[in-house]
Amino acid sequence: METNNPPKVYPCAIIGGGLGGLCLAIQLAQQGMEVVLFEKNSYPQHRVCGEYISMESWDFLTELGVPLADLQLPIIKQLGISAESGFMLQSSLALGGFGISRYSLDQYLCLLARSKGVTVLENCKVNDVKAADDQVSVIHTSQGHYFAQLICGSFGKYAPNFAKPSHPISKNSPNYIGVKYHIQADLAADRIELHNFQDGYCGISKVDKDQYCLCYLSKASNLQQAGNDLKTMEERVLYKNLWLKKYFTQSTFLYDSPLVISNIYFHPKAAYLNGMFMLGDAAGAITPLCGNGMSMAMRASKILADLILLYHCGEIDKTALANRYITAWKANFNNRIWAGQYLQLLFGKKQSTQLALKTLARLPALTQRLIGLTHGLPF
Repeated sequence: METNNPPKVYPCAIIGGGLGGLCLAIQLAQQGMEVVLFEKNSYPQHRVCGEYISMESWDFLTELGVPLADLQLPIIKQLGISAESGFMLQSSLALGGFGISRYSLDQYLCLLARSKGVTVLENCKVNDVKAADDQVSVIHTSQGHYFAQLICGSFGKYAPNFAKPSHPISKNSPNYIGVKYHIQADLAADRIELHNFQDGYCGISKVDKDQYCLCYLSKASNLQQAGNDLKTMEERVLYKNLWLKKYFTQSTFLYDSPLVISNIYFHPKAAYLNGMFMLGDAAGAITPLCGNGMSMAMRASKILADLILLYHCGEIDKTALANRYITAWKANFNNRIWAGQYLQLLFGKKQSTQLALKTLARLPALTQRLIGLTHGLPF
């Protein structure tokens, strides 16, 4: 006689296996929750992002089980910001940060998640999420259907169709591209530099394995005007900043080609949408100049994990969970997002950037205050 076994229902499903998703999964699993995580690619992998992480996240990652102290990572305490003219603002970083590639960090976190019992499904694309009933959602993936009580989105800058608002948000911000290289370069291991060029900026800092991350953001119009040829754009636009020309022409590039992402917009998003809890770039318009988008994603995972555990224990219902998370998101990140958006308007412009940097050079206290807006307290 055939029996129809009820489907397995996970207490929590996480769509996207970047930093926020992996850290959330580990925290929930450490407290005994069953979690399934869907990652459309495979580990380890490179991702387009700067790889400087604020020291605010050091203790958090260490407590999760990442052996940061054993990895001989560069500790970064100095900052240089250049204008296209070559003028360089020099400053210390009170809190500072450390460098580690996403290739390494994501792999550590994936192994940790699996060791804690998280079901990590690689090369598994989520195609849709639908409510099965008042308590459970069904997740349609390239590897079959899964069921979960809570759905969390950590899918980065590009929202899948099922996670978009019913009324599309107006994209008032320009369209950007992001480009990332790993290089060997002549730059102090304790220093991060940010170099401005017309309609963009480029960061460079040391990571693990004696490599440097060189990652830049540029308006897509720069590439279009260069005939959609990346090398031509770099020579025509980025090389006008002599610091960048030096790094591009005197460094050893470690891979045949860079990682490139396009159609990047920094428009407002929601921390809770369509019944899903968002974190990281899926939840907010986090520009690189917000500082430490990776730390923001990890901090959000801790906030959300604590609230989900209250829900799982029956102390709050889903409505209270959503309301508390939205409130906590705004309290922790709104100022950083606001600061990043205004800095984004200032940087990447020949005259205003030059004037701003020269002014800040004469006002070190103001410089430290602005830097403070991009670094959170340890958690």
